[in-house]
Formats: sequence, structure tokens, C-alpha cells
Amino acid sequence: MRSTFHGLETAKRSLFTQQAALYTTGHNIANANTAGFSRQVVNMTASKSLEPYGMSRSTIPGQLGTGVEFTSITRIREKFLDDQFRNENKSLGNYSIQQDTLEKLEKIISEPSDSGLRTVIADFFNAWSEMSKAPENADGRKIVREQALAMTDAFNHMATQLNDLKGDLTENIEIRIKEVNSRLGSIGQLNNEIVRIEGLGDNANDLRDQRDLLTDELSKMINIKVEELPDGYRIESGGTELLSGFTPTTIVDTAFVNAGFTAGTLNSGEIFGMITSRDKFVQGYLNDLDKLANTVANGDVEVTLPKGSVIPSGTMLGTTLFTGTVADRTLGSDLTVTIKGLNALHQLGYNFSSAPVGLPFFTNTDGTSAVITAASFTLNKEIADNPTKISASMRVIDDGTGTESVVQGNNSLAVLFSQSRDFRFNFGTATDVNLNTVDAYFRSIAGQLGVQSAESIRQQNNSKVLVDQIDGRRQSVSGVSLDEEMSNMIKFQHAYNAAARNMTVIDELLDKVINGMGTGGR
Repeated sequence: MRSTFHGLETAKRSLFTQQAALYTTGHNIANANTAGFSRQVVNMTASKSLEPYGMSRSTIPGQLGTGVEFTSITRIREKFLDDQFRNENKSLGNYSIQQDTLEKLEKIISEPSDSGLRTVIADFFNAWSEMSKAPENADGRKIVREQALAMTDAFNHMATQLNDLKGDLTENIEIRIKEVNSRLGSIGQLNNEIVRIEGLGDNANDLRDQRDLLTDELSKMINIKVEELPDGYRIESGGTELLSGFTPTTIVDTAFVNAGFTAGTLNSGEIFGMITSRDKFVQGYLNDLDKLANTVANGDVEVTLPKGSVIPSGTMLGTTLFTGTVADRTLGSDLTVTIKGLNALHQLGYNFSSAPVGLPFFTNTDGTSAVITAASFTLNKEIADNPTKISASMRVIDDGTGTESVVQGNNSLAVLFSQSRDFRFNFGTATDVNLNTVDAYFRSIAGQLGVQSAESIRQQNNSKVLVDQIDGRRQSVSGVSLDEEMSNMIKFQHAYNAAARNMTVIDELLDKVINGMGTGGR
């Protein structure tokens, strides 16, 4: 025979199950905007049916149902989409960093512009052109000095900005490395908590969401491969295990990322993008700027010295050493020679000072004129202190006693300096492809930056589209839809109310049995 209280137990199971479904719906709604949250569902199943109790098998047809129960509360998540997201997220991290760095480089180079380095260089050559109109005038030399100082200051400032950007990237690499280790440690702790909780038969849904969110963040910083094992996530990067179980197995540090970058095992993510930006882009443009400064000062350049020029005594041009009297050192015709930059050109002329032979025009900040960098590029201190030491003339006369005096009205050197804007300097090995004017070389730098920046924007946009597309698919599976949750809430509410009504009916029946039956004859 059936149990008297069977219907009451069936209604109770229904109440508990629908109540759990309502609570889970409320949890989903509360976390609709929580990053990394996956919607959860209550898995319901019909509870095991029972045959009416008796001494022998009942003759009543069928088994009596016992209601509903929920077997678990699980989150909706698709591992395939997670793997795809992390695989694309590392590329987005890389290209985002590169695009940001190249954007900053564009601000530093600042071309085309009316106040950029090209303009300052042009003003320097223009000042020589103006001075050539009145070479005996001291005012023209002061203007040349000021324009030379402005040009070297522009080089110095740009080099400082590039070095500061390099330093910022290095600092950011260290910060990201700390964040990687922090994420790995947190994922290890969550592995431990998840294993402990699920070992008791529960589903650690919220902890799994937290672990997946940390893993997603980690995938943007460094290229990783994730594998789920019985003791939690195992994470490796470039074949090196970073985490297994509860404790990180490899400490990520500067040496690790540098070795991975060199070996090619670190090939994506924000850290890879920072190293690439620092060592390829920023350092590359700093090298170009250094080469430009050193070439202007000391680079090989072919010039044609005009007929009648008097070469300073002791000067070696090609294989010819010029010595002797003024007549011995006077060019009988135009002479085309290769000299070492504007420094050597300036040393071929004469100035107003008591030692009229020209000085090296540019030096390092330490006063030497060896290899010059953009950061150390400066005007010769003697010239900066005394602009009369700027040479403009290439003529001297001998008074017949061996005493030489400068022809101050001669402008041959000033003209050559003004024309040097069109000279083809050698910016590399002695091939035509490396011969370029100063302006053309700098324009090639700015042009290359523009192409690289446009390409980085394209790659960053493409990666973002892919990441957004995959994340959209993932959200369509795992995300919380408020419309759907409201529908579920109404559905579970009606089921709960119906179960409560059913329990009320059973209660009334039992009241009749208990209190209304067996009262005859009282």
C-alpha cells in the first residue's frame, strides 16, 4: 500500500528544488555585470520512483513517482571557446603594446611639423646661407651659432625622450613580470580550493570562474598553454612549465623573458610586445638618430672645393698633404674630394680669431669629436663661447714676409655650408643606396615610422575584432541574459507556487484522515 505521507514528501522535494532554481537565478542576475562570471543552472531530474511497500510485489500497475530533485548546480562554459580566446588574446596584447609605443614615437618624431627636427635642420643651413651674403659681419655668425645650438638641442631632446621611453618600457616589463607571478600564485591557490571543495562532491563554480578570469588575464601578458588535470590547471609557456597543481614551478623573471625572447619561445603577449617595442622600435629609431648626428658631423661626404681656395697647412685631402706657402696650397682648379662631415669642412676654412684655422664644428659633450650620438651632439664649446671662430672664408693672403691674413670678405666656405643640405652623405657602407641628403635621410625615418604605425594599427584592429568575436560567442554561451533569467524566474516562481498549493492540498487530505476519520460512534 502507498505511504500516507508520500504526497507530502513529493511536494517538499518540489519546493526545495524550485527554491534552489530561484536562488540560482537570483545569483545569475546579481552577477550579470561581473567580469568572468558564467551563468549557472540547476540540473533537475525526476527522483527515483518507488514500488508500494508490501509483503510481495504489488499488483498495482506502474511505479509511483516521488517528485523532483536537483543533482547539481553547474556553470555553462565551453572550453573550446576559452582556448580560442586565449590564443587570440596574446596577439591582441602584443599588437596593443606595439601600437601604443609607435603612437608615442610619432609624437616624439613629430613629422611632418613646422617645429620638428627637419625644420630646425633647415634653419641651420638657412643661417649659413644668410651669413654668406655678408661673411665679414659678426651678426651672421651669431645667428649661425644660435641655429646650431637649436639643432643640437633638438637632437639632445629627442634622444632624451627616446631613452625615457626605453626606460618606461623596461619598467613596465618588470611590472608585468610581477603581475604574471601574482596571477600564477593566485591560480595555484584556486586550484587547491577547487580540488578541496569538489573532493566533497560540490561544484566550485564561482572559484572556477575566478580561475578562468585570471587565466584570461595571464594569456594577454604572455603566451601560455593551459591544460586541466585532476589537481587543477597546468600552465606552460614556450615549453616551460610555469604552474602545476598548487604551486608555481618556474619563477618568471627578467632573465626568463629575455631568454625566451631570444630563443623565440616567448613570441606573443604584452611582455613580448614591450621587448619588441623597446629593442626594435625605440632602440632602432635611437640608432637612426645617432647615425644622423654622427654622419652630419663626421660622415663621409663628397664636396667640390672651388678654384682659388687656400687649403690650411698640414691638411690631408685624399692622398695629398698640403704644406708650404700660400701659393703652394692654393687650388688651381676645382677639387672634388671626400671629407669627414661638416667638421672636416669647417676645418678647411678660416675665421676672425688669432688662430684663424677652422675648428671641428660639432663635438661630444666631453669636447671630443670622435663618435657622436644624438644625446651627446653639441656645438664646439669654443665656437659657442666665441662665434668669431666660425669660419666663412677659404682665402688667405701672404704679405710677402710669410705672415698670412684671412680674406674676411670671402664667403666660399659659408656657401659650401649652405649647399651641404644637398650633399649626399654616406649613412652606411660605401654604396649608392646609403648616400643620401640629411633631409632625405630624416624623411625616410619619419616615413618608415608612419608605415610601421599604420601596420600596427591594422594588426591591432584585426586582433581586437577576432578577440571580440570569440568573446561574443563565449558570452552567448556563458553570459547572463537578463531577459532569459527573468523568464526563468517567473517559470520557477509558478512551479514553486504550484508545489506549495499541492502541499496545501495534501495537508488538507491528511487533516481529513487524521482528524475526520474514525470518529463514528463517539
